[in-house]
Amino acid sequence: MHTLGSFPFALLLQQAQGGGSPEASGRFILGLLARSIVAQIVVFCLALFSVLSWGVILYKLWVFQRAARQSAQFLDVFRRSAKFSEVPAVCRSLSDSPLVGLFQSGYAELTMQLRQAAPAGMGNGPNQPNPQQPGNRPTLKSLAAVDRALMRASVVEVNKLEHWIPFLATTASVTPFIGLFGTVWGIMTAFEGIAQTGSTNLGTVAPGIADALITTALGLFAAIPAVIFYNHLSNRMKNFASQMDDFAMEFLNICERNFT
Repeated sequence: MHTLGSFPFALLLQQAQGGGSPEASGRFILGLLARSIVAQIVVFCLALFSVLSWGVILYKLWVFQRAARQSAQFLDVFRRSAKFSEVPAVCRSLSDSPLVGLFQSGYAELTMQLRQAAPAGMGNGPNQPNPQQPGNRPTLKSLAAVDRALMRASVVEVNKLEHWIPFLATTASVTPFIGLFGTVWGIMTAFEGIAQTGSTNLGTVAPGIADALITTALGLFAAIPAVIFYNHLSNRMKNFASQMDDFAMEFLNICERNFT
């Protein structure tokens, strides 16, 4: 083996050259993971970070896809409805959409104000008859209060969508340094072997160098997907936030046209 990329495997194969016995094969397999206790702990930590980050990635991709699909369905229902009171019927079946939370918060504030302002004998809320007749319709006391309700709901929905995403940033930041610690420890182990034996042959330095290379590779394996998907999910979060802002403005425009 003369290539740089095959060097760690050359080290491990050199250690397994004692014969084809099961004991030699077992030592070779263990060498593929790590030899020292410290290196094994580093490998375990990196594997744990990797598994958890992939779990977060797959879960958030599923959540975001479901939220995007239900948001499109909710917007279609919302824009085809003649009255706000027709929309709550579909909210339960589309509860994964962040727009549903915005609508429910804005609708609750709107309904409360219209009930307080409704003249006696009139229907209550935004589903009262003939809302276009200015003489017998309630009006909003404060459009700004509806806006604030939508803003509060938007913050809640953004926090729900962002849940677990910071863990990917933590993984991307921490795992390279954990891998670097394993690299340093492996090199120290290699130098310790040289000092104890007084020899620099491959069998002496192989355990420490193999540990160093394995932990470095695992650190990168855990960090790189976390960085990629953190950026991807953050970009999708911005798209959801923009969609919620657009919906809030559309909701306020309808309120302003019909109830002020």
